[in-house]
Amino acid sequence: MKQINGIAASSGIAIAKAYQLVEPDLTFEKKKIDNPNDEIDRLEAALAKSKDELEKIREHAKKEIGDEHAEIFSAHLLVLSDPELIKPIKDKIMTENEMAEAALKETADMFIDMFKNMDNEYMRERAADIHDVTKRVMAHLLGATFPDPALIDEEVIVIAKDLTPSDTAQLNREFVKGFATDIGGRTSHSAIMARSLEIPAVVGTKESTKIIEQNDVIIVDGMNGIVLVNPTDNEINSYKEKQAAYEEQKDEWAKLKDEASVTSDGSHVELAANIGTPEDVEGVLNNGGEGVGLYRTEFLYMGKNQLPTEDEQYDAYKSVLEKMGDKPVVVRTLDIGGDKELSYLDLPKEMNPFLGFRAIRFCLENEPIFRTQLRALLRASVHGNLKIMFPMIATLEEFRQAKAILLDEKDNLLNEDVDVSDDIEVGIMVEIPSTAVTAKQFAKEVDFFSIGTNDLIQYTMAADRMNEQVSYLYQPYHPAILNLVNNVIEAAHSEGKWTGMCGEMAGDSIAIPILLGLGLDEFSMSATSILPARTQLRQLSKADMASYKDTLLSMGTADEVVAFVKEKTEQ
Repeated sequence: MKQINGIAASSGIAIAKAYQLVEPDLTFEKKKIDNPNDEIDRLEAALAKSKDELEKIREHAKKEIGDEHAEIFSAHLLVLSDPELIKPIKDKIMTENEMAEAALKETADMFIDMFKNMDNEYMRERAADIHDVTKRVMAHLLGATFPDPALIDEEVIVIAKDLTPSDTAQLNREFVKGFATDIGGRTSHSAIMARSLEIPAVVGTKESTKIIEQNDVIIVDGMNGIVLVNPTDNEINSYKEKQAAYEEQKDEWAKLKDEASVTSDGSHVELAANIGTPEDVEGVLNNGGEGVGLYRTEFLYMGKNQLPTEDEQYDAYKSVLEKMGDKPVVVRTLDIGGDKELSYLDLPKEMNPFLGFRAIRFCLENEPIFRTQLRALLRASVHGNLKIMFPMIATLEEFRQAKAILLDEKDNLLNEDVDVSDDIEVGIMVEIPSTAVTAKQFAKEVDFFSIGTNDLIQYTMAADRMNEQVSYLYQPYHPAILNLVNNVIEAAHSEGKWTGMCGEMAGDSIAIPILLGLGLDEFSMSATSILPARTQLRQLSKADMASYKDTLLSMGTADEVVAFVKEKTEQ
C-alpha cells in the first residue's frame, strides 16, 4: 500500500479500480518493412477499432449531451472513411515500403499543415479533426491504450494529470466514482466539477499518474486529501465504514432540505448553487438550493465544433429557469479565455491569458456572439426569475457598454413582438481588485454584485491559483481579501442593493461565519455544500459575527483570522 497526499477537493470516499486518463506515448522508431500487405492489414485493423470506438462515443454523447454535440464525432467518423486521407497512407506503405505508423504520421501531418494554412475557418477546423482521429489510429497501431472517458462502463476512479472541462463533460456519472489529479487546487475547474458531479476528488497530488497504474485498487478520501494505492483488506474495510458514516451524515443534512437558511438569531440568508449545465439543476433542488447564484454558460460553448445557436441557448436557459420556478437564477454571460479555450475560435495565444483577452473583453470585441447570447437570455426571461451578470468587469465603461447592448437587444425583440420580462436585474461579477475598490461608484449603476473570489484572490495576491509553487499565497482569509469583500458589501447596501458570492469561498466552513458577519446576502456554492452550510448557519448568531467584524478586518495575517474564527465558533 502507498499513500499519496493532495488537496481535498470534493467530499466523500470512493473505492474502485484506477482508470488512467493519460495520453499514451505515441513515439515510434521509423523503419522500412518487408511485407506491405501485413502493414495494410494492421492499418485496416486500427481503423476498424477506431471507428468502433467513435461510434460508441457518438452514441454516448447523443444520450448525455444531445445530437448537436455528438456531431463532432460524426465528423471524426467521416475522416476515418475519407479515401483522400486513407489512400495516400496505403500508397506510401505499398510503394515506399513505409511502416503503417510512419505512413499515417507523414500523411496526417501533410493534411494538418495544409488545412491549418487555409483562409476558410471551416477548413481550418478540419485540421483539429484529422489530428484527433489519427492520434487514435496511431495508438491502436502501437498497441497503446487510448483513454476514452465516455467509454467507461465499470466503476472506476479516474487518474489524470488534470481534467479539462471537456474531459469532465464526457465522464459517465454512473461509473466514475471519484478522481485524483496531479495538479490543481480547490478552485481549479476539475475540483469544481467534482463537487458539481457529487463525486469525491483529491487534486494537486503531483505524482498520481506516475505511481498509480491501470487497474490498481484505489481509495480516494476527499475529506482529508488522501489517495491510497492497493490498500490492504483491513484498510478497505475501515474506509467502507467511513464511507457509510459519511452517507449517514448526508442523510442528517438532507433533513434540512426544505428548511429556510436561518441563523440562530433569526437572520435569513440565501443559499444558492453554482451550475454549469441544465442537468445540474436536479442537484440544486435535491440539496435544497434557494436559487442559482452562478450559471456558467461557457459549458454551452465547449465540446462542440461551432458556436451554439440562439435557439440552442434559449432552450438551455429556458430549461433551467422553468426547473427553478420562481427561485432566482443568476446567469453569467460568456466567460472564455484563461484556462477555458474554444478550439473553433481563433483566440490569440497570450503570455498571461488570465489577465488577457477574456470574458467581457472578448464579448465586447465580438458583438455578434455576445448579442446572440443576450437575445437567447432575454427570450428565456419570461420563463422564470432571471438575473444577468457580466464577468471580468474592470471599468464602469465596460458595464455601461455591455448593458447598452443588452437594452438594445431587448428593444429589438420587443419590436419583433417577442415577450421579454420587465423585471431582469443586471449585475456584475466582482473579481478584479479595481472594481472592489471602486464598488461605491459601481453600486450606483448595477442592480447587484456577485463576488468571484476564485479570481479576486489570485489577482489581489498576485498568485496564480493553478501554480503549486505559489499556492501558499492563495489565502481566502487574508485581511486584504476580507477588506475588499467588506467594501463591496457596504457599497451595495448603501445603495439598497444586494451582494452575493459565487466563488468557492462562499461554501467554506471558516469563511461562512466571517461572511455572515460582513453582511453577505447570498452564498452561492457547489450544490453539495448547501446542506452542510445550512447546518452551520443554524448554529451561528449573525449579531455575534457582526460584532467581530472590526477585529477581523484589522488583523495582520490569514492565520490570525482562522485562529480567531475557530475560537469564537467552536466554543
